[in-house]
Amino acid sequence: MRDVEEIATIAVDCGLMVHRELGPGLLETVYEVVLAHCLAERGLEVVRQLPISIRYRGLDLREGFRADIVVNGLLIIEIKSVERVAPVHGKQLLTYLRLAKVPVGLLMNFGGATFKEGLRRVVNDHTDFASSRLRVNQNHRLPNGQRSR
Repeated sequence: MRDVEEIATIAVDCGLMVHRELGPGLLETVYEVVLAHCLAERGLEVVRQLPISIRYRGLDLREGFRADIVVNGLLIIEIKSVERVAPVHGKQLLTYLRLAKVPVGLLMNFGGATFKEGLRRVVNDHTDFASSRLRVNQNHRLPNGQRSR
């Protein structure tokens, strides 16, 4: 069984390959289909456009949102194809992670000149970073309470 850190590393590798081979500027759905195919080829369980229900004060929304890609039930990948990722995109992914009770998410923007500038990692109550080789935009708390960059 693969852990979420290994899955995230594979996802980043696949995302980088897709960006290099296709380049920026295509529709999000194109990147979603191609990335899902690449992840499945690497032996991962991939579900596209997975409906996630939301319960709020007795109201049950069966399809509160749809996760672009869910990998092995442990990682949500939110795909964008925009010139620049906005802060709201990371907040949106964090909300998805909390509601779906998934520990890690990757925001992948295929619209930028480089893949690295459009990649952002978001965590939801995930603390096991010991095995992680992936360190993308993680904010860590310093002893004085400030966040590192």
